[in-house]
Amino acid sequence: MEKKQGQLLRTITLSGATILVVSSVIGSGVYKKVAPMSAELLSPDLVLWAFVLAGIISLFGALSNAEIAGMMADSGGEFVYFRRIYGRFVAFLWGWSTFVVIKTAAVASIAYVFSQSFNAIIPLPHLPASIEGFEIGIFKPFENFGVKSLCILLIVVLTFINTRGVKSGAGLSNWITKMVILGLGLIVISGLLFGGGSLANFQTPSVNYIERSWFDFSFIKAMFGALLAAFWAYEGWNTVGFLGGEIQEPRENLPRALFLGMLLIIGVYALVNFTYLYVLPIDQMIGVHAAQNEIGAVAVVRHFAGDFGAIIISVIILITTLGCTNATILMPPRVYYAMALDGLFFKSAADIHPTHNTPNKALWMQGLWACILVLSGSFDQLTDMLIFAAFFFYGATAFGVFILRKREPNAERPYKVWGYPVVPALFVLFCAALIVITCIEHPREAGLGIALMLTGVPMYWWWTRSPD
Repeated sequence: MEKKQGQLLRTITLSGATILVVSSVIGSGVYKKVAPMSAELLSPDLVLWAFVLAGIISLFGALSNAEIAGMMADSGGEFVYFRRIYGRFVAFLWGWSTFVVIKTAAVASIAYVFSQSFNAIIPLPHLPASIEGFEIGIFKPFENFGVKSLCILLIVVLTFINTRGVKSGAGLSNWITKMVILGLGLIVISGLLFGGGSLANFQTPSVNYIERSWFDFSFIKAMFGALLAAFWAYEGWNTVGFLGGEIQEPRENLPRALFLGMLLIIGVYALVNFTYLYVLPIDQMIGVHAAQNEIGAVAVVRHFAGDFGAIIISVIILITTLGCTNATILMPPRVYYAMALDGLFFKSAADIHPTHNTPNKALWMQGLWACILVLSGSFDQLTDMLIFAAFFFYGATAFGVFILRKREPNAERPYKVWGYPVVPALFVLFCAALIVITCIEHPREAGLGIALMLTGVPMYWWWTRSPD
């Protein structure tokens, strides 16, 4: 008897897709990254410029991505794009990288921040020191076991919710994102009105700040270091493309959702980080980073609202990371679904639940690997690697705009990238510069990222050469 198979349904509206863009991006970065960026740049105005610059660069990437997304508005995101532009191998390599490091590491890292924030409110239990200190190579799977256990539980629960139907997952993201925007609005209003800050805080650099030209190489390295942190705050803008097969009128609504979502995120980040730096002097923010046990947003709120305010902001961080983890879990399994249909992934990932119309097995595969990454404990390293790998493929997508304009000049393009060819060219050049500087400044992370990406080579050989 032939197995009953469901199908993906177009149930997501423009507003729903825009909310998914926002909820995929706004996570831990809006609360955490201001402190390390302050330590890198030593100047509040430069920190704000770095956030805005990272947003503009990400917007350039989103605008470039949107042209291709409009042409190929189907589930699978970059996998579908790369297959048409570069062929099956590059498409597979991107999809495999998404599975082994880019999106699963993002799920693990964001869920871990959720657990850390929960631990700050209600301390979670520890195992005996002899067990938590157990090492396997460079990993300590039982270290901070209470936090890791909650992190794994969160991933399992959210994965289950998303197997019940795309409306369940998208609806949860919609509700949480509205709560997040409201919470961030309260931070801005209360901070600016009652925070006791001043423009003098914003205009006064650190005591260790040295004026340098923007063309000075040491300044460029510092700015790129800050941008790497900021890009983690913007990471995830492309994932709504994975749901192209479930968005209403995707050729029009997918580019619009990317553009509107990114504009909203840039505005939120600029306003929130202005508030942080308006309230708290830069040297105190640098001290938050040096302590390594405080979150910048929590320190700011505690500065003017005491411990009660710190608890409130910790709860908001819980809600934010919950929403971002949920959105990050929701979308990538559609990539594995598309890959499996093409014979380039585990066959069962192509199964669509006959009742809930979701790629259940692909969701659980992702959840299992994300839980394994949680136990690895190498979250900072994973974050650096996923940013490195992501920008390699972001640049390749933008370069695909030029290839398709040349190869398929008469193809239907519901949306053409604004500022062509300057906008996609600038984005491609920046991606190349980011990759080169990461290889120079962070060779271990870059090397490990490349190695993980290349594990896809034997897997591609296996799936293309083995019999059905």
